[in-house]
Amino acid sequence: MSSVDVVRIQRRTVRVLVANEIVSGLGVAIGISVGALLTKEMVGTALSGVAQSVAVVGAALSALPASRIMNRYGRRPGLALSYLVGAAGAITVVAAAAGRHIALLIVGMFLFGAGNTGKYQSRYAAADLARPEERGRQLSWVIWASTIGAVAGPNLAAPVGRLVAGTGIPTLAAPYLASAATFLACAVWILAVLRPDPLKLAKQLAPTPLPVIEPVGSGAVATVAPPVTTATRVTFREAAAVVWSVTGARLGLVATALGHLVMVGVMSMTPIHIGQTHHGTASLTIVGFVIGLHIAGMYGLSPLVGWATDRLGPRRVILAGVVLLVAACAVAGASGDDVVRLTLGLILLGQGWSCTMVAGSTLFAASVPLPVKAAAQGLSDLTTGVAGASAGLLSGVIVQYASYGVLTLLAAFAVVPLLALVLRTGQAGSTDVTMSGR
Repeated sequence: MSSVDVVRIQRRTVRVLVANEIVSGLGVAIGISVGALLTKEMVGTALSGVAQSVAVVGAALSALPASRIMNRYGRRPGLALSYLVGAAGAITVVAAAAGRHIALLIVGMFLFGAGNTGKYQSRYAAADLARPEERGRQLSWVIWASTIGAVAGPNLAAPVGRLVAGTGIPTLAAPYLASAATFLACAVWILAVLRPDPLKLAKQLAPTPLPVIEPVGSGAVATVAPPVTTATRVTFREAAAVVWSVTGARLGLVATALGHLVMVGVMSMTPIHIGQTHHGTASLTIVGFVIGLHIAGMYGLSPLVGWATDRLGPRRVILAGVVLLVAACAVAGASGDDVVRLTLGLILLGQGWSCTMVAGSTLFAASVPLPVKAAAQGLSDLTTGVAGASAGLLSGVIVQYASYGVLTLLAAFAVVPLLALVLRTGQAGSTDVTMSGR
């Protein structure tokens, strides 16, 4: 197959994934936006955050079987199955709400998380056939597409709820019907249109493990990852060993996980902080304004971040992400009741997350050899998901027993290991290279 054919297939693959990301992002956002409210209606305020935490855990754990399927059979069946499980979870949530079964609700939310797994794994599919010098931009366009669904989803929850009035389906459960429909549409779309399978084709073009170029300095060092089997079955222990032994993969993993931990920890408690400093309907308006701009900061500039990753190198962009995250924690933590300062802090938080997520994911995809790529990417999403879930749970405890300011201070300290790792990998020089064979 000529390089022209590969470029043409890659462009089509990215278009397919961008369209899929818009729809799947809508499905995730419309469900998640009412998850806490639905749980509160069923069991009260004390457990209102459980549903979303369970969905995050479900997304993290489902990354493992999904990546195993992708490693053996390609992206299409792994992504499609993730969406089908997510659709089943959404329907289960509706049934649980109708019958007021909290245990069934937990099961449904756990399965619902698989839909988010499909959404996140799509970014790696965009990098499978990408040319090394374009990998960051290709991946970032898929992440950017999440903006549309993330913004539109919550605003569609109320209209969807009105559509089921008088049917016996609880108003707050109705958005999950929309989630199920979007996930089913994504599964069909991926199976029917994502052809040829990008991961399978990438393996055909590079049938043997290739050298990995680690971004450790000027005159980038070419190193060969530890020997791994070329069989379709790769254990997660083997994948973890490879990831931890390759400098670029290790840095990419830590960047995505810690960036996500800081973002989730601070963002999840920002509405609580606003509620403590502002009262009445004004607080709801402020929450919508601040979180909306935060989401725009997360996704809106991701193509620019992808361009910077390709042009400047992932290590520099990750370092910029660290600076932005620390600045965000400082600004938000000292905001008090100043909405403008808090908004600026949350925008910086979103941009810092974007830098660590786009550059970290690009570096990770470039550094891991093909035989273990899907398994390693599942491991990466598991680690990132667990980091986010842990931050979401611990942040509430910290704010309850200390304050929002203390939370932001601890979040700033949480990126110190990432800063140390970035500086350590850059000791040999200053030039990043993002390359590995397809």
